[in-house]
Amino acid sequence: MIELQRVDKTYTRPTGETIRALAEVSLRIDRGEFLAIVGASGSGKSTLMNILGLLDVASTGTYLFEGRDVSALTVAEQARFRNTKVGFVFQAFHLLPRTSALENVELPLLYSDRASIRGFGLKALEAVGLADRTHHTPSELSGGQQQRVAIARALVNEPDLLLADEPTGNLDGQAAAEIMAIFQNLSESGRTIILVTHDPDMAAHARRVVRLEHGRVVADDERPTFTKPVDITQSRERR
Repeated sequence: MIELQRVDKTYTRPTGETIRALAEVSLRIDRGEFLAIVGASGSGKSTLMNILGLLDVASTGTYLFEGRDVSALTVAEQARFRNTKVGFVFQAFHLLPRTSALENVELPLLYSDRASIRGFGLKALEAVGLADRTHHTPSELSGGQQQRVAIARALVNEPDLLLADEPTGNLDGQAAAEIMAIFQNLSESGRTIILVTHDPDMAAHARRVVRLEHGRVVADDERPTFTKPVDITQSRERR
């Protein structure tokens, strides 16, 4: 589904100094893969995720998505690609504070070209075990529940690719495990997921782990087994 060919990304600081964030990164990612990208701070993980999600573009190299060179898309085409093809989950939940869980989840649908959005938001909340929290505002939800809402929002347009950047970074151990269980269940259902993390325990939930150092891929390992997914709809966090 995804092919990166010798992708470089450089930034120029106000001082004129050039920083090479990615160096000749080449990757193939098949549909349905659950891939973790790991590395220390400054290794290029988030830069790579931003390029995959067209939040940024490579300085040189090629990015093919389903055989199409998406690095050459116009700004409007990039926006449509992000809305229809990619769902984003970040460390900060980015929920509207005075808006219900359902309304937060339905927000991306307002920018879609669907004839009707009825039922999509509730379906996405059901997928993350929050069908009983549709009318709760973020202040009425725990951190783990807020991240579930954010995942539901990422899923609501039924994207081909789910990108998660340190999605458990603001959560305690129990909530983090439940979030990873959601990603595993989504993977088992055929969703393509790319997880960016510095935490090896979180990366261990993925079936493939790519390690970056100084902007370069230094390891790419398939994992024969990973933790069995659990039914998160049966678990409830402390309020």
